[in-house]
Amino acid sequence: MKKSLLMLGIFVFAGWISAVVYAEHKGLKKTVAVYDFSNDSGYSSQGDLGKDFSVQLQDALIQSGQFIVLTRKDLDVVMAEQDLAQSNRMAKSTTAQTGKIVPAQILIKGQITEFQENTSGGGQGISIKGFSIGAQKSSAHMAVIVQLVDSTTGEIIESKRVEGEAASGGLSLGYSGDIGINSSNFKKTPLGKAAQMAIDRAVDYIAKKMNEIPWKGKVIQVKEDGMIYINSGSNANVKVGDKFEIYREGEALVDPDTGMELGKETAKIGEVSIAEVQEKFSKGKAAGSGQGNFAKGDLVQEK
Repeated sequence: MKKSLLMLGIFVFAGWISAVVYAEHKGLKKTVAVYDFSNDSGYSSQGDLGKDFSVQLQDALIQSGQFIVLTRKDLDVVMAEQDLAQSNRMAKSTTAQTGKIVPAQILIKGQITEFQENTSGGGQGISIKGFSIGAQKSSAHMAVIVQLVDSTTGEIIESKRVEGEAASGGLSLGYSGDIGINSSNFKKTPLGKAAQMAIDRAVDYIAKKMNEIPWKGKVIQVKEDGMIYINSGSNANVKVGDKFEIYREGEALVDPDTGMELGKETAKIGEVSIAEVQEKFSKGKAAGSGQGNFAKGDLVQEK
């Protein structure tokens, strides 16, 4: 009987996976870019803890259905297509350089500041290929600073510390092999559960803050018949009948001391009503008052 209960406890514990169930997102999807997080926790392993965390965060943001997510691979492609010799990126500060080359509204980056596991108690256990089951108690904690960065100016506009905690009572699952929070075995350990909790809380924080930021797009083409094309379609939840305001950006305001772009003045020049939606672009006609001479590069913003 005791053996059966022990095996049942192990089965339930090993099968536990933290998950977030997201409701279908009906609003416009904003584009975010996730950079590799730095590991400042002092926890070292052969794997890259910061990179693993960013990969899991990217996946969680995608699964939430609220964002278009650019990954490191996407960013590398954008970088490769840039010609440094013919751009002014080198004259800008590092943060302004980043914002200039990334086609995202918000950049997400941060630091893992704490990642630790504490064990107590005694008793013998078994270990198979680094994955151990023992009779000792174990608790784990992870803390991460998540930063939201303006992709135009490089300014950190929001920052928050999120944490994850997990504990095992009576039985503990530990992993003494190479740390990789993407592995299925590691996710079953207290450290893995703490990491998942931190990721879930990071997604919740990012979603709430992004709701406070208006969706933006760009005019990509204006036809002679007046048809206006914008760079967002069904992938961003744009729908037929949606109306957006169009703004013309003025000259960039640059700090003379740092070379950092501080922003641009904008003026509303009209509105567009969406008539047709494709996967990655939409087209529509000018609507409302203040119809202007729209041009490629004009800013499109939700009303």
